[in-house]
Amino acid sequence: MKLGILKTGQPPEELSRFGGYDAMFTRLLGRDAYDYAVFDVGAGQLPARAESCQAYIVTGSACGVYDPLPWIAGLKSFLRSARGRAALVGICFGHQVMAEAFGGKVVKSPKGWGVGAHRYDVLSPRPWLEGRTAMTLPASHQDQVVELPPSAEVVAGSDFAPFGLLAYTDQPAISLQLHPEFEPDYAIALVEHLRGGGLGDEKAQSAIASLRGPMDSIDAANWIRSFLRSAWP
Repeated sequence: MKLGILKTGQPPEELSRFGGYDAMFTRLLGRDAYDYAVFDVGAGQLPARAESCQAYIVTGSACGVYDPLPWIAGLKSFLRSARGRAALVGICFGHQVMAEAFGGKVVKSPKGWGVGAHRYDVLSPRPWLEGRTAMTLPASHQDQVVELPPSAEVVAGSDFAPFGLLAYTDQPAISLQLHPEFEPDYAIALVEHLRGGGLGDEKAQSAIASLRGPMDSIDAANWIRSFLRSAWP
């Protein structure tokens, strides 16, 4: 399968040693698992047509989906054009931009930063979740989906992020607010980077402590691969 990575951002410069978001996803899913193609969406790169790849992953970003940036509008248009023509997986910003592209709404949440290891309970099981009833993965977001697209169903979530994992009924598409691609060392370094920039010491310390516990990233990689196999055999 040719898997396009729609790269919508990059780590802070001082954390560049961890690699870009595209490298994080190839490590998560396996360097040899797919024929990867990377598109730097923030620099104006998009596939010439939706069928250029059988599937796409939309990465995280420091931007908000409501920011008046031309590349965000272009990405939303591309996602709409890809509906039913390629499988889609959105992560964090990708989760949010898919929701907005398909008729939902995203806002900067009054709940503030979601950081550290967050647990989502599965509310609507799917075969690709392989029977799991909950997941724990790194979170790093202020924005949240607050209105569902008409064709989206909630698969998993939490009190903090009720619409945390979505599946679409009119196309092969899923999206997740959490970050399975963040390895613990990077997630901890990112919390340290955010400390003081709107993230208080107490919340930062709690987040760092939680990120030293067990995580379901390997399982999440299996779920994504299983979804892609079922969506585009």
